[in-house]
Amino acid sequence: MKTLAWFAPHYNSFMNLERIQEELRKQNLDAWLFFDHHGRDPLSYRILGLGAPHHVTRRWYYLIPAHGEPKALVHKVESKMLDVLPGEKLQYAGWQEHRAGVERLVSGLKRVAMQYSPFCEIPYVALVDAGTVELVRAAGCEVATSAELVQSFEAKLSQAGLDSHLEAGRRVDAIRAEAFRFLGERLKSTEPVTEFEVAEFVRRRFAESGLLSENGPIVGANGNASNPHYEPRQELSATIHSGDFVLLDMWARLDEGDSVFYDITWNGFCGTAIPAKIIDVFTIVRDARDAAIRLVQTEFQAGRELRGFQVDDAARHHIQAHGYGDSFIHRTGHSIGKEVHGNGANMDNFEIHDERKLIPWTCFSIEPGVYLDTFGVRSEVNLFLTDTEALLTGEAQRELVRIV
Repeated sequence: MKTLAWFAPHYNSFMNLERIQEELRKQNLDAWLFFDHHGRDPLSYRILGLGAPHHVTRRWYYLIPAHGEPKALVHKVESKMLDVLPGEKLQYAGWQEHRAGVERLVSGLKRVAMQYSPFCEIPYVALVDAGTVELVRAAGCEVATSAELVQSFEAKLSQAGLDSHLEAGRRVDAIRAEAFRFLGERLKSTEPVTEFEVAEFVRRRFAESGLLSENGPIVGANGNASNPHYEPRQELSATIHSGDFVLLDMWARLDEGDSVFYDITWNGFCGTAIPAKIIDVFTIVRDARDAAIRLVQTEFQAGRELRGFQVDDAARHHIQAHGYGDSFIHRTGHSIGKEVHGNGANMDNFEIHDERKLIPWTCFSIEPGVYLDTFGVRSEVNLFLTDTEALLTGEAQRELVRIV
């Protein structure tokens, strides 16, 4: 499998009106209508370059048409809210003026994108309330989802973001190896070791290494590894013994600026005589992961369009073919960015049918899993898409770690 080299940047993190309008024309959209009330939609603030929302007590709208100048609609109480943005500023005070203002804003437009997702298929962008969607529709506009637009402006990494992801990966990978060694050393001693203690070791090493993670890691032994979001607590944590299976899921970013997360899951066994069932399930999960990676690499290198649900299918079909389809209970992967679960396409045809395209300069996880009563296996890597290739950004686990 290919690994990552250096690539030139081509992304501006500030609002670029020309680029937004170009994307609108590509997607046959008349406009992108941004809306917020009480800071509900952080995507709008980031994409428009407004900074974090603050003291937003009245509704505002900002419309970027595919052609021409933008227009804003703001309340007279907060009339300066969007003054940093270009274009005409309309104002309202009463509810009648508000409705008339929305109608004027979208007058003559047929298809407008908003942070809306039909049937809430993509919850990450489903931020506009149903009533506001009804209001725009009543003004004569079809409301389309902005999911692909959001991905284009939120999920693409800058060169600095990519560099931060790679550096986080180097540090996380080193700490992952240290954590397995720590567990092995404790097992050799007479002192018991718990899942929580291993998690505390990881958190301490993250802090010492300049890494930040708001929660986690997941350290799950045996049946606890079958809970995909298990997190040991001091008062509720299993003791790890020789002969136990252990899953370690770690995610972190550099504790600086707008850095990008790195997110991996590895699996180990406490001892050398690994049961055949554990080896078999690990092999199935690993090969499902690799099937998804191969699909992305092959299609992307060939220049063919690929969507999130297709990647999920590649991993899921492999697991289903080996009789464990009912034990794979989550999507194959998620977008990765400044948040560990980012706003790009997810590799998902299970929890949702994600039809978003995989686009260059985005990063995402591939992490199929099989969860049984006595143990659960998940194998997670990160892929980054250049303009022409799909590349692993860290080490992919090939064999179970023998923790001795």
